[in-house]
Amino acid sequence: MLDIKFIRENKDLIVAGIQKRNRTFDIDELLKIDDERIALLQKVETQRGKQNMATEAIANLSGTEKQKKIQEMQTFKIALSKDEDALKGVLKKWRELMLKVPNLPDTTVPEGKDENDNKELKIWGIQTEFNFSPKGHIELMEKLSMVDFSRGSKVHGFRGYFLKNDGALLSWAIWNYAQDFFLKKGFTPFIAPAIVKKEYFYGTGHLPNDAEDLYTTQDGDCLSGTAEVPMMAYHANEILEKKNLPIKYLAFSPCYRREAGSYGKDTKGLIRVHEFFKLEQLILCEANHEESVKYHEEINRNTEEFIESLEIPYRQLEICTGDLKSAQVKSYDIELWIPSEKTYREISSASYYHDFQTRRFNIRYNDNGKKHYTHSLNGTAIPTPRILVALIENNQKEDGSIGIPKVLQKYFGKDKIV
Repeated sequence: MLDIKFIRENKDLIVAGIQKRNRTFDIDELLKIDDERIALLQKVETQRGKQNMATEAIANLSGTEKQKKIQEMQTFKIALSKDEDALKGVLKKWRELMLKVPNLPDTTVPEGKDENDNKELKIWGIQTEFNFSPKGHIELMEKLSMVDFSRGSKVHGFRGYFLKNDGALLSWAIWNYAQDFFLKKGFTPFIAPAIVKKEYFYGTGHLPNDAEDLYTTQDGDCLSGTAEVPMMAYHANEILEKKNLPIKYLAFSPCYRREAGSYGKDTKGLIRVHEFFKLEQLILCEANHEESVKYHEEINRNTEEFIESLEIPYRQLEICTGDLKSAQVKSYDIELWIPSEKTYREISSASYYHDFQTRRFNIRYNDNGKKHYTHSLNGTAIPTPRILVALIENNQKEDGSIGIPKVLQKYFGKDKIV
């Protein structure tokens, strides 16, 4: 959430940012509602002050004069109640509009309409080629009894799966290796809850925009699609100390997404599933743009180094304005080479938000007596089972076996799957 004072003082900048994102939003409507909010708030506060003064005066009266003042106060309370109700209605509308104002993209973000305009920053590794016709992960894993999609569909439904045998063991190997790898980067480990109060999804910006993608419980809570949500909520309404920043968390959690906006895409296999597991990097740092940029590059590079250690070819993309999520200032994607599709597919995203999220969560830090909202950043460390797709396809052999990268062998216990 942007500061309303900042929005008022930089209306043209906000409008330009919205246009760059190829979105529409009526800033004038928000400012009109804000004028109503300010006027009603001042009126109500003034009336409450008068009410308090009258209440104190009544205590010193007696007899007929006291009864007369009490009757006057009852009439006054009715009028005040009407204004308070009007204020509640205006505040509700004001909050709804404030939640729809997108963050300002960084000036370095490339302009574009959609994902087709994302900018390729670099390619690492050589696209894997074979002297035989490569198979897709579905065929490879089914022949090696690593996965069961048919029973997955029977038990879970559409996009269901069971990882089994070496499919399950390979996932555990990746989690354990990732834990060792990322904790060396100075993160504090967490296992985060997946059931989170709905209000915190507004905090991260996943609501209202991603409402159709969330699973909800009968109590009105939601199942999180990323540990970013519970880990941001961890410090909600807290004041931190500057000396303790940056705070760096590595959180493991189950994740759930309905994939409602991807009808007809990746209906088979492990690319796009409803439930998965993920390790997420999250950082809270001081309110400084240079610090945000530094840590953004750092968390993205962490994941790149992890992928490089697995020797999987990838490319880095800079997300354009039209594909940038409303809360993000800037974002990178890492995409892995998928031989069976002869294309790169997303494996992780790293983003920073300035104080857009922390204003909603009310996360501040104390700096010599002054309170500032922290900046927030997050980035995927590694998701499973999606990583299995690239890992298995790039390491397949002509006989249908799968080679295991050297760094994983001590966690997996063998050098190949046959």
